Amino acid sequence: MTRKAAPPQAEDNSRRAELVRTAARLFRDQGYERTTVRDLGNAVGLQSGSLFYHFRSKAEILEAVMAQGVGDITENARQALQHVQGPKQRLSTLMQVHLTALLGSSQNALEVLLYEWDSLEPDARERIVRLRDEYEKIWQQILDEAAQAGLIPDDTTLLRKMLFGSLNWTVQWFRPSGSLSIEQLADRMLRLIM
Repeated sequence: MTRKAAPPQAEDNSRRAELVRTAARLFRDQGYERTTVRDLGNAVGLQSGSLFYHFRSKAEILEAVMAQGVGDITENARQALQHVQGPKQRLSTLMQVHLTALLGSSQNALEVLLYEWDSLEPDARERIVRLRDEYEKIWQQILDEAAQAGLIPDDTTLLRKMLFGSLNWTVQWFRPSGSLSIEQLADRMLRLIM
């Protein structure tokens, strides 16, 4: 029995997704400015000009990387929170989702989002801000619930910003081979603010 070839659009989407994953890794490891289109092409086995079949520019690739990172973490948060009740459990779940994405599956894209922000073109920055705002709304709602339950301080906007700073900085020091798992880290960080 012969295997059917994937439809052209599926192949295009698969190749595009591979480019975004590879770009995330290269932008994280080398920096956006130091990563050339040739570097990207070589990493995925394409001539540099062939990248422009999928993207109009390197700047568009950067936006796609960031959009993928924030889109994935937002969807993961929504999915994880669907079956969780109670403000403490919801906040715990949200912290675990954030750390799991940041230190695991979406690490490259999210680090690019954190450290290459100034490389975005103004229009792209506006689009990424809208995506980021959707994610922050989830956090704000959960923090407000926890504050109403008396679990955390009332200044939830400042607390959200402080938490993001602390959570996002873990990429600098957390090691999977260390003494804490991601779940343990999330639990201990939660206990510090409650």
